[in-house]
Amino acid sequence: MLSRYDLSVGELALALREMVLEEAPAAIERLVQVYALVFWYSLSGKMSDAFVQVVIYTKGVNLMFNRGAELDDPHGVLVGEGKIIRHIKVRTPEDLKNPYLRKFIRAALKNAKAIEKEKKLAGRATKPTARASSKSREK
Repeated sequence: MLSRYDLSVGELALALREMVLEEAPAAIERLVQVYALVFWYSLSGKMSDAFVQVVIYTKGVNLMFNRGAELDDPHGVLVGEGKIIRHIKVRTPEDLKNPYLRKFIRAALKNAKAIEKEKKLAGRATKPTARASSKSREK
């Protein structure tokens, strides 16, 4: 699938992919072709739980954070004005040296783990309590 893109764009994409896998080795990786070629990563394997994506366009790559608006960004590094999604543009090999790439991958992973933990706690709290078996009620 990467063969459709310029070699330089493919190399950027693979370098970002490697960076994500280094920072989030437990993440489940999926590849999908939509409006762009997208590697997405989640802890559950569900796209709705994805925390980071490597989005490949013909002229470059974006490192996209699905809940980027929730991440602390005092230096205004993240691009985007929507309610949730933010990204960092990667257009040259020099851009790969940006220390914010790894910083935000780690922050997004931490946020995803916190959300996963909240979901699990909420799931336990809403499960019905077990009813006593008929044998224990007869006693």
